[in-house]
Amino acid sequence: MEVSPEKRREIISALRKGTVPQRGLDFLAVGLSPFEETIKSELNDVAEGGAIFKAVRGEYGCGKTFFGRWVQEQAKLNGFATAEVQISETETPLHKLETVYRRAMEQLSTADCFLGAFRSVIDGWFYGLEEDVLAEGTIDPNDIETLAKKSDELLEQRLVEITRATPQFSAALRSYRAAQRANDHATAEGLAGWLAGQPHISASVKRTAGIKGDVDHFAALSFLRGLLLILKDSGYSGLVLVLDEIETIQRVRSDVREKGLNALRQLLDDVDGGRFPNLYLAITGTPAFYDGPQGIQRLEPLAQRLHVDFQTDARFDNPRAVQLRLTTFDNQKLIEVGTKVRDLYATDCSAPDRIRRLANNEYIETLARYMTGKLGGKVGIAPRLFLKKLVSDILDRIDQHDEFDPRVNYELTVSTSEMTSIEREAQAKTVDDIELDL
Repeated sequence: MEVSPEKRREIISALRKGTVPQRGLDFLAVGLSPFEETIKSELNDVAEGGAIFKAVRGEYGCGKTFFGRWVQEQAKLNGFATAEVQISETETPLHKLETVYRRAMEQLSTADCFLGAFRSVIDGWFYGLEEDVLAEGTIDPNDIETLAKKSDELLEQRLVEITRATPQFSAALRSYRAAQRANDHATAEGLAGWLAGQPHISASVKRTAGIKGDVDHFAALSFLRGLLLILKDSGYSGLVLVLDEIETIQRVRSDVREKGLNALRQLLDDVDGGRFPNLYLAITGTPAFYDGPQGIQRLEPLAQRLHVDFQTDARFDNPRAVQLRLTTFDNQKLIEVGTKVRDLYATDCSAPDRIRRLANNEYIETLARYMTGKLGGKVGIAPRLFLKKLVSDILDRIDQHDEFDPRVNYELTVSTSEMTSIEREAQAKTVDDIELDL
């Protein structure tokens, strides 16, 4: 697979820092082939007006974040806008859907605009209105006044459905357009922020559109509906929204947890009820979130809706089910992805021949075996650390130092300080090995 120099640098830079790359994930994908056809089919259904809710489960190290970003990449290739929101107890709690909506709009991404695409989507929609008017062939493109009048008439026609779904959203759109035409950039900027769910927009800006207050829990869902209508009207296939690390809901107070689970149930009900056509909504979480006492099992209707029997061999899992199971990395997958990264690195470095000779397949296999040995055989927590060390400790040094030989000059070590708290917990072999924060 051909990877552009820009994407190569992004991938290597992310791995060097121990994070999941934002783009170019097709190149790194290992073990995702069983899901490819189903994901493609589901995205096609959503593009035709359907809506899908997907729950992804997997232990730490199975690649849930990677999977979510891989799905987003597939979606962009098929004309979707995408957004990923990391659920957290403090910054983005699940029960505050207005915050989830705001984060999603901040992260909105398209094939043409990598991040922060909300404004470009809105502006593109207005531009499309003028193009549709000109396409009729009855107006002189230089007749600005008539073009504006006809565009406003078409705007009102297109806003009918949006007004029905969310009147405040359409009112803000009208005023945003008027502010742009008047070159009132401050008002336009404020209204765009309000439409994207940003708080603390001045009252004077909101008065121009006849709107009040901030976007709340219920308005957020209506605004999401409004965005979907604009995306579809602009030629996009729809929106893929990924809510990552949703298992953090287990760590909050019980009353907050109940609110979060109810918010998730509401989202699922709305998707199933047809409120969000052209939306592909995916969540990721650990098995404990789906099966344990502090997760969805606390809300029986939600547990029933998301239940999938995973007693059978993972080879026979049904990727069309509401839950997908990601299996833990094994040594073979670790070696495969390590080899891919080595080859990618060698295509854009100072010493490609030395890289391939000193970090050959045999060495990659040895390194993978040593890494899992250092982690007590816990292959599931190895991928992030393995790739980080492969890039920053080995490949970078081979590339920069003529005399560096990893077999002679490097000894693999793994300290708890470079692990995340989840990795440290997963490494522990017994309860006694887990450091308790008392």
